[in-house]
Amino acid sequence: MVKQFWTDVIWSDVDFMFIDMPPGTGDVPLTVFQSIAVDGIIVVTSPQELVSMIVSKAVKMAEMMNIPTIGLIENMSYFKCSDCGQEHKIFGDSHIDEIGEKHKLKVLAKIPIDPEISVACDKGMIELLDGNWLEPVVKTLERMEENWNEKNCGSKR
Repeated sequence: MVKQFWTDVIWSDVDFMFIDMPPGTGDVPLTVFQSIAVDGIIVVTSPQELVSMIVSKAVKMAEMMNIPTIGLIENMSYFKCSDCGQEHKIFGDSHIDEIGEKHKLKVLAKIPIDPEISVACDKGMIELLDGNWLEPVVKTLERMEENWNEKNCGSKR
């Protein structure tokens, strides 16, 4: 089904395509890596310590398939209380910085638990949400696009 989705859909002019895959190194990531031209992956994780093992496996699989890992994003990193402003680590202390250091990867974002994110996603309007959590990701992808354009088109567009 993954291959069919890729080959049977008419993709027009696409600058970036994000493929949300299940965690780990199962059939779906392997099929995607083998059948789609992937310029890089961004590994999305959560604060739980056990997740670091899954992240390590995913990064190693990407390395074996010669697919660069662009960086790491931690989802559900913390909850910021709207009354007192204090950050609460509901899923425990973050391990993303250690994981990034271990694999020499940049931590691109730490996304909070925020009901407004959920509401915006449900409405299909996430791009209208006022939040700068993903700004480093956007800048990284913009640099990648500029580099790709310079390499393949001879100039920026």
